[in-house]
Amino acid sequence: MSQQQKQNWFARHKVLTGAGALVVVIAIGGALAGGGGDDDKDKSKDTVAQGATSGGGSKSDDKAEKADKAEPAIGGDGTFQVGSDVKPGTYRSTDNTDGMCYWERAKDSSGETDSLIANDNVMGNAYVTIKASDKIFKSNGCHGWAAVPAKASGTPKSEVDGNGGMYRIGADIAPGTYKSTGNANDATCYWERSKDALHGIDSIIANENVSGNGVVTIAAGDGYFKTNGCKNWKKTS
Repeated sequence: MSQQQKQNWFARHKVLTGAGALVVVIAIGGALAGGGGDDDKDKSKDTVAQGATSGGGSKSDDKAEKADKAEPAIGGDGTFQVGSDVKPGTYRSTDNTDGMCYWERAKDSSGETDSLIANDNVMGNAYVTIKASDKIFKSNGCHGWAAVPAKASGTPKSEVDGNGGMYRIGADIAPGTYKSTGNANDATCYWERSKDALHGIDSIIANENVSGNGVVTIAAGDGYFKTNGCKNWKKTS
């Protein structure tokens, strides 16, 4: 990733401390080592939501629909031990509207800054991949987290909310070129193409802070598209 992309990322992820504050602290030297490269291995460990109804139709869309309707695998508030309280896999929390949803992956339960692997404050939808090597997953003020299948499926849209958070390619949003028009001239619109839901700097394919009109091409091979503070994105081609 280029230096400009790193600057864009840090511009959107302020480092503050204190309960409920926006806390996005990632130790580049240690915590992110190998963070992006293990995603293929992690995908094989993705689990379908605990407690979801098994059986039924054989179509992938039917399975995804049942996962959506299942009880959340992780509650929206609490600290969970990976392996005993929550299984490794990729999880989704939807419709967080007040910006108070905060999640955190940690390598131990010390609660210290150095234990953080990745974290985020969520507006709208969020995805996060919990690795088998993680020790703690923390969630506060979020809607419940439901596990999602390793393979994206569904009815992807060609227009999405520009402040909707994180969308999965092939499930929530279709690949293609999108345009967002009429954004304020203070670069508060931020978009990001990501290859996985690990949320490390190495996860970023490309990103930008937008003033005015924004245009981005989302590739079929991308994992996720994140957008905050933007006008709606509409597919143009």
